[in-house]
Amino acid sequence: MRDVMRWKHAALLALAVLVVGCSSTSKKELPPAELPDIQEEVELKAEWSRSIGDGQGELYNMLTPAVDGDRLYAASSDGLVMGLDRLNGDVFWKVDIELPISGGVGAGYGLVVVGTLKGEVIALDASSGEERWRARVTSEVLSAPATNGDIVVVQTQDDRVIGLDASTGSQRWIYENTPAVLTLRGTSSPVVTNRLAIAGLSTGKVIALDTQRGIPVWEQRIAVPQGRSELERMVDIDGSLLLSGGTLYVVTYQGKVAAIDIESGRQQWQREASSYVGLAQGFGSVYVSLASGAVESVDERSNSALWNNDSLARRQLSAPEVFSSYVAVGDLEGYLHLLSQVDGHFVGRERIDSDGLRARPLVVGEWIYAFGNSGKLVGLTIR
Repeated sequence: MRDVMRWKHAALLALAVLVVGCSSTSKKELPPAELPDIQEEVELKAEWSRSIGDGQGELYNMLTPAVDGDRLYAASSDGLVMGLDRLNGDVFWKVDIELPISGGVGAGYGLVVVGTLKGEVIALDASSGEERWRARVTSEVLSAPATNGDIVVVQTQDDRVIGLDASTGSQRWIYENTPAVLTLRGTSSPVVTNRLAIAGLSTGKVIALDTQRGIPVWEQRIAVPQGRSELERMVDIDGSLLLSGGTLYVVTYQGKVAAIDIESGRQQWQREASSYVGLAQGFGSVYVSLASGAVESVDERSNSALWNNDSLARRQLSAPEVFSSYVAVGDLEGYLHLLSQVDGHFVGRERIDSDGLRARPLVVGEWIYAFGNSGKLVGLTIR
């Protein structure tokens, strides 16, 4: 019964989280802010475009493409997985796994890995798209699996973290965890190094596990649930974790953004924040897409805010990404915005997909890739 309730609440909250600009007692929902006029300083040029199935589909999926070398891999909710040349969009292979994809894409070490609503993890050969293996896990997979070449780490909706053999898909270990009573629909994607598998949990904690045995190495609480109602007490970590050097950056919903030393698990700093999509790092700053629709720059040394741009209030922003000297972020109407890393002012804008742009932009060198909700995948450069 509890699982049924969590599903019911999760489905509602996938939408409810998008109105966080209002208080929980507000009677009238404020509309998304209208786009401000901007003076374009740079122009985004679409070099190529491809259609990837039905994109994010009807559910609140967060399917994000992945790059490995000069190959770009993308998946759609209706089961289509594609391998493309990231420089011209040419399709190398296309596979229909005939299952609803809800977690992906993970890529590396010759594998392309996705998770499904049916609780399966499927690994494909990165060169040919041929299926290598598939494995059953405890519940649906809502984030991209991660691999270090030896093990594939998957986080499931029921907050379990599972280690699968990268060659065969057989289970090596499982970390059991009791999820929060009420959660958003989604999980963060694990981060995997040679030694550690790191996951953010619905309880506002980060756990680091030994990759060989799945034994906890350290655990750190980022946010403490507060409030009277379960809605007010949600502190999910749904945005992807970000590892930069020896520092792990993480942000929770209705909680904190924090920097953690990856070896010891010790918090280096934290500050108030609320995000369900994640953050980026570059030029000495951490950039956060807040649940309110603001984009904030935080000094990675002092944890003080350097600037805050709230012109995109309630526009359901994607996670940010650093692109050249800019911060890129998508919104519910499918616009890709470029903000200056220096002071947060708008420098450019391009509409990608009228159905919206929920997935984090993907940056490789001088290229930025945007995957629209309807399945439109575009490779862009700056003029």
